[in-house]
Amino acid sequence: MGKRGRIRGIVRDALDFILEVSKSYHPHEFIGLLSADGDVISDVILLPGMLSSDRNASIRMDMMPLGISYVGSVHNHPHPGSGAARPSTQDLFIFARTGNCHIITFHPYDSDCWRCYDSRGEERELKILED
Repeated sequence: MGKRGRIRGIVRDALDFILEVSKSYHPHEFIGLLSADGDVISDVILLPGMLSSDRNASIRMDMMPLGISYVGSVHNHPHPGSGAARPSTQDLFIFARTGNCHIITFHPYDSDCWRCYDSRGEERELKILED
């Protein structure tokens, strides 16, 4: 299981990668895990065997390499609308099992088209840090 410490930020390169992956999967969802160096998210883990559709994505946790830790999850919501950034019931289920820092991106995946949540689905601050 992943580390559960308090994450304070994400490096810009990791966020840019997340937004690019979100665009490339559109109009389908993708899901990945967030890895941190100390208290800063530095990498995104995309596991083999991910299933993706226009309504959801699932991840195969059994494909996680040994020795790799994670602090949360990331996925996109490809359909625009007023609730595009809010976690769904299925999201909350995943949040509770994969750490305490979760990013949801939403269409059109611009630099401000993302939000971060804790494991209960409450929005939290995540600073963007330069390398």
